Amino acid sequence: MAEGQRRPGRQMPPPGRGPPPPPPAKPAVPRLEPVDREKTCPLLLRVFTKVGGHHSDEDFAVRGKEPKDEVQIYTWMDATLRELTDLVKEVAPEARRRDAILSFAFVYPDKRGRFVVREVGRTFSYPNGRRPDSGSKALGDLSFQIGDYLDVAILTHLSHNPRSPSVYDRAWRLRGDYHLPLPLGGVKAIGSRVHIALLLFFFSFIAFSFLFLGRGLFTAAFLGQNESSFASSTQDLNWRERLALHHLKPILSKEVIDVISASTDDLGPLSVDFFRKNNLSASWKSVGHETAADNNASAEPTEVASKTKQETSGIKEDTSNEDRSVFLEPPAKVARRRLREKRREKRAADLVKQDDEVTLKLENAAIEHSKSVDSAVLGKYSIWRKENENENSDSTVRLIRDQMIMARVYVSLARMKNKLDLVNELQNRLKESQRSLGEATADADLHHSAPEKIKLMGQVLSKAKEQLYDCNLVTGKLRAMLQSADEQVRSLKKQSTFLSQLAAKTIPNGLHCLAMRLTIDYYLLPLEKRKFPRSENLENPNLYHYALFSDNVLAASVVVNSTIMNAKDPEKHVFHLVTDKLNFGAMNMWFLLNPPGKGTIHVENVDEFKWLNSSYCPVLRQLESAAMKEYYFKAAHPATLSAGSSNLKYRNPKYLSMLNHLRFYLPQVYPKLDKILFLDDDIVVQKDLTGLWSVDLHGKVNGAVETCGESFHRFDKYLNFSNPHIAKNFDPNACGWAYGMNIFDLKEWKKQDITGIYHKWQNMNEDRVLWKLGTLPPGLITFYGLTHPLEKTWHVLGLGYNPSIDRSEIENAAVIHYNGNMKPWLELAMTKYKPYWTKYIKYDHPYIRNCKLSE
Repeated sequence: MAEGQRRPGRQMPPPGRGPPPPPPAKPAVPRLEPVDREKTCPLLLRVFTKVGGHHSDEDFAVRGKEPKDEVQIYTWMDATLRELTDLVKEVAPEARRRDAILSFAFVYPDKRGRFVVREVGRTFSYPNGRRPDSGSKALGDLSFQIGDYLDVAILTHLSHNPRSPSVYDRAWRLRGDYHLPLPLGGVKAIGSRVHIALLLFFFSFIAFSFLFLGRGLFTAAFLGQNESSFASSTQDLNWRERLALHHLKPILSKEVIDVISASTDDLGPLSVDFFRKNNLSASWKSVGHETAADNNASAEPTEVASKTKQETSGIKEDTSNEDRSVFLEPPAKVARRRLREKRREKRAADLVKQDDEVTLKLENAAIEHSKSVDSAVLGKYSIWRKENENENSDSTVRLIRDQMIMARVYVSLARMKNKLDLVNELQNRLKESQRSLGEATADADLHHSAPEKIKLMGQVLSKAKEQLYDCNLVTGKLRAMLQSADEQVRSLKKQSTFLSQLAAKTIPNGLHCLAMRLTIDYYLLPLEKRKFPRSENLENPNLYHYALFSDNVLAASVVVNSTIMNAKDPEKHVFHLVTDKLNFGAMNMWFLLNPPGKGTIHVENVDEFKWLNSSYCPVLRQLESAAMKEYYFKAAHPATLSAGSSNLKYRNPKYLSMLNHLRFYLPQVYPKLDKILFLDDDIVVQKDLTGLWSVDLHGKVNGAVETCGESFHRFDKYLNFSNPHIAKNFDPNACGWAYGMNIFDLKEWKKQDITGIYHKWQNMNEDRVLWKLGTLPPGLITFYGLTHPLEKTWHVLGLGYNPSIDRSEIENAAVIHYNGNMKPWLELAMTKYKPYWTKYIKYDHPYIRNCKLSE
């Protein structure tokens, strides 16, 4: 033992008198961070159990031929040995014994590829405060690697364990420095203070020998003595114990001496006191201890067990007295003990017996037991439940598809080798499988004949494999099929992108009908009826002013209606709408018929802004250039679908309309206003927004909600940082923000000449070398360092592309934004988000009803 533990290069210190020196402090091991089990995918852990000891290295030598007593569980790296102990107890009856100890070992390949079994800790089946163990250690703390096995040895007083703990082992365990090694082949002993362990073992052996010899002599004499001589012999033995402890006091510490003298009964069947104070049976078990252990292990609520438990408690009370007297077993108790032994032997034989019937019975019993167990580790989920054996609802569907793939491979190989009969047979089975599969995506959708077709296909594939299988040929065919499938997937993705972009830029028939009817009726009105009331409020800086630029009548009406309906003082809100000449009449007519309550509204035509021309506005000049027209419109006649889809996004009218770029000219459009709230037409207002006017922007121009997370929506997503102008002036990790609801300080805007900054960068991007499209990239550049972040509850984005936004987040938001292609007025809209938008539309309105617009 000493040679196995001694490390090369370290000299053993000479033995000295007195207690061993305290061990040096161990370096602190960083604890594993707790795992969020709701969000972290669990790992599959293969657990092998064995009663009496660990499996040997040779049991794992051949992959695929591991020991049969295996359990597979899903767990996490922060799972503790105590949690694993509770799981093992659910499936291993021996582990539920009151005196059971579970020894855990990792099984992993060494550098030469041979599997090694290494013990990492022990736990008690039923722990208490007086018996510390390794239950609190997690897999990650013990250097567990994904792919390792876990071997669990279940140790009881019935199992063969040549290294049962002595009183000195137990003393060191109570001090917290003890780690009991298990006898494994080729496993080295663990310990950093080898000389202390050697001294402790040497003196423990001497003391144990003295005690054992003295008590052994007393036991031999005791068997021939009557009850009257028992007291004097006991006094003699106590004298021998005190003498032995007196000799050990200079050697061992006071704590160890106290443990040795105070604890004898707890050591169970291997205790020397146990031999002296109790009658011995052939299996070295006292009736009292055996009955208690057996009751805890079997837990059978029979009348015999209850009576035994009462008698056991009586025996324990008897034996707790100082002058313990010898008792004789009555015949009834002997008969019960023999019956228990027979039952135990039968259970052990059933466990060893590996036929299918017994295995099935044991599995069903474990499953029934697990249903009544509330697992603290896995919550409501339990891996032992029978309904969780197959958690994939489409496993049979995938099996049929896999069979069809292999059938196509063998059809090709059979044709190469001119096996026409096999070709016909495979093709017939393929047709049957295809009919059986149909359009099913889950096992529940399959035809009832599917299992039979799977069986027949399996027989044909087995036959084809025997005749045709060639590894290189099969691999080549599968690779060719995989490449063809990849090309098909790419083609379908391009088609999906094309169709979604096409749908996003189209106008539904109902909206087109609404705009046309409103336009016709507007131009039939006399001029004096085309004016909005309260025009004096349009330039009053003390009111709340909104800027809304849109060519969608219905969307603009939702923005205005939702704002007014949720406002505290509707009469103080002023809406400045700007649209194009095609929708100018429709927008005017709608709000003349449906004014925003006590609020003020005004509609303007962007084409009447004479100052907005190509000589002043770089975007207009660039849109008129031949190069820009080629860039935006060359996809009008694409040679292929992929060529068209690459430019389709850029041809969306919103990127070419000046309504989208008018947001950079707010002081020019509203020269007499100090602050204005800019709103997109794809938003819905859910709360009063007047609080935004009182937000202190700290000298910044723009107040907006930031959209960046850990690795997305930052500047490097929108700008070309390979360009030196971008790389020199901006931080790629700077946080992006959202257009859609922005509060602008127009005084600061004029002071800092924001429009001039925008013109500078827009002129530099004439060849699209800084960014490609849209208004957000130039907005990020223009307002860089001039944007004040608002609380996220002011503006929640993503309802036009993200299906997993939390409902409470939506309902608590002041503004929700349908940014993305799935606008609420399109058929592409996500159904669960649409009611937030449609509730501000009166579908019984004559114009809406006549154009057949519905929810």
